[in-house]
Amino acid sequence: MNQSDPIMTLSSVSKSYGKIDALKDINFEIKAGEFVGLLGPNGAGKSTMFQIISGLFAPNEGTVTIFGRHYSDDSSAILSRLGVVFQDRSADLDLTIKANLAFHGRLFGLSGQRLQERILEQTQRFDMGEMINRRVRQLSGGQQRKVEIARALMNHPSLLIMDEATAGLDSLSRAALVQDIHNLAKVDGVSILWATHLVDEVAQADRVILLQSGGIVADTTPEGMCAMANTDDLTAAYATLVKSGAPKQPQA
Repeated sequence: MNQSDPIMTLSSVSKSYGKIDALKDINFEIKAGEFVGLLGPNGAGKSTMFQIISGLFAPNEGTVTIFGRHYSDDSSAILSRLGVVFQDRSADLDLTIKANLAFHGRLFGLSGQRLQERILEQTQRFDMGEMINRRVRQLSGGQQRKVEIARALMNHPSLLIMDEATAGLDSLSRAALVQDIHNLAKVDGVSILWATHLVDEVAQADRVILLQSGGIVADTTPEGMCAMANTDDLTAAYATLVKSGAPKQPQA
């Protein structure tokens, strides 16, 4: 894989459940260090897309290439460099923050001092140092969400995919997390795919993909999406395009 190659490419990806088409002919790519926002109303297909990208489901048609590989050929090489935060909570409620992070780190071969450094790094990132020995079930919903995000970063992923990652966070924590994830892209070169229904979270993204009824309505910059809807406000542009069901647009 060359440095200029896309980190991830979806080519003609479709997924159906019986007669229901969850995704229809999805095509897009993400470059190294690119922050891509994924917008769409409930039922648009965002969660199905994430399940396919994370290797949980296989598409009925099309291919998913991540780090130049396919899951059918080398899933372990993909997963070792992938960070995932799903919409549904997945942290072990009966383990402490530290134990959750340690368990996840060991899955990626971390141990000893290196493991402890990663745990310290992530607990400091999310201001959880003083509660590191609390069981996750003792935490607030927002704090539990921070644990899951911290866990997804334990392996220093090259690609981080996040599905409604700020659910349960207060406005200040949400804003801080958005900034921190932007820094991961800009400073560390991590590629980000962030699915959200809160449009302001992706207002500063490099690109925004609008998904509706399983298809891509737009794939452009935030400014490009505003131009498509003839507005200066991304939230208004999102509402307009979802309502109109605009035809698929070329990638910016």
